[in-house]
Amino acid sequence: MTDWFANVSFASGIPMPDDRLERERIMKDQSTYIQPSQLCIGLYVHLDLSWMNHPFTFGNFKITSKEQIQKIRELNLNRIRYDPARSDYEPLPLAAPVPTLDPAPEIVVEKTPVAKPDTVAEIPPTPRTPQQRSERLKQLNTVIRICEKAFVQDARTTRELVHNLPTQPQATIKAATALVDTLVNSAVTEPDIVLHAVSGNNSSSEDHVHALNVTVLALMLAKSLDMTDAYARELGMAALFHDVSKSEIPRHKTFIDQHCENSARMAREAGLADGVVRVIMQHHEHVDGTGFPKHLVAAQIDPLAKVLAIVNAYDNLCNPFNPLTAMTPYEALAHMYATDHNKYDATILKLLIKMLGVYPPGSVVQLSNGIYGIVMTVNPQKPLLPLVRIHHPSVSRETPVVIDLSEENGLSIKKCMRPSQLPKEVYDYLRPCKHVSYYFMDKKLVDQPLPGIVTANAPPATESSILAQARQA
Repeated sequence: MTDWFANVSFASGIPMPDDRLERERIMKDQSTYIQPSQLCIGLYVHLDLSWMNHPFTFGNFKITSKEQIQKIRELNLNRIRYDPARSDYEPLPLAAPVPTLDPAPEIVVEKTPVAKPDTVAEIPPTPRTPQQRSERLKQLNTVIRICEKAFVQDARTTRELVHNLPTQPQATIKAATALVDTLVNSAVTEPDIVLHAVSGNNSSSEDHVHALNVTVLALMLAKSLDMTDAYARELGMAALFHDVSKSEIPRHKTFIDQHCENSARMAREAGLADGVVRVIMQHHEHVDGTGFPKHLVAAQIDPLAKVLAIVNAYDNLCNPFNPLTAMTPYEALAHMYATDHNKYDATILKLLIKMLGVYPPGSVVQLSNGIYGIVMTVNPQKPLLPLVRIHHPSVSRETPVVIDLSEENGLSIKKCMRPSQLPKEVYDYLRPCKHVSYYFMDKKLVDQPLPGIVTANAPPATESSILAQARQA
């Protein structure tokens, strides 16, 4: 039996293939049933209920708190299946029946006052009902859908801009300025913007997506560097058109080696600002002098070009021309820090690593309970606990389960993986992107109160309210 199967509950009422049913039967045969009174912390339990009929993210998990025990008992199950091999402890013994005795004479004992502890136990969060959990999932999927729709629209615009710059320079520069202004307002001005990894259906390996990727990453770094809006716009324009010559020039080595000069020439001829042209020319220069085309060193390189060089290198490692040489986001950051750190400005490189987090968006991960997933969005306040789209075969992959690890008690990321290391069934369900694309997401929309949970200062979140706020943003 494979590990991925042992970690998933299929008690959903959805028909399954015969082999999967057989494996589940074997798994159940190897399990033991206990009564609710025998539950204790450390037991690995399987709830034979559909996803909507219990308040937990998964139907099988290791008990880590008394609150979880209480919630399981409130399900009023006659018996509960648990896995001895994956449990830390034995269940509690069954309580012996209490014999009926004649009442004993009352004995009065003087109680000694007990001092109250100075500390107050932390109040656990209010458990969510299945309906609230379902609404939370709808909310997250709505925010993701809005974000990815905007990405697709801007990717199409970027393609047209890069293609039209040589033939329609004035109109193209005007449209590009409008796009960059919008992106700068999102990335630099908005206080709660985070990076989101676009799903496979909306991602692409085409050059215009590389240009948008690099622009998005550059502007997120501009925010981290506390860059002025004017400099951020100059950086955005350079990032958008840094590879413009590749749209017309054949892809052989001589032309690739000359693409910095060719792109800078085309930008200058189109009428882009001198600062933008300079940054385009220098976007492959390294601070140690090993870059091209001029082999400049740190003091000779435009500060904006140092930013562009780092994000361009990161995206090229994740999304190379030959997909067989692609690195995962995690591997790309590790490679840049451990192997290529002498090439890049140390401060900017550290900011990139901090911005992308320990588990960068787009990373394939395994959670502490064995479930596989893909990191969607990093939580800046809790970088170890991002949003993750998980493998949950009892739920349609068209409306996948996305969980916020900061809201899941005791659940964390165990390790990063390469997509090729996933079991076939998991790979087919998650469909990891061969091309990692990024876009902005407004964290305020992710953090809205759940429908039905109204705070003193905030109304409940609904799909229409999320859409309205997204349009305003």
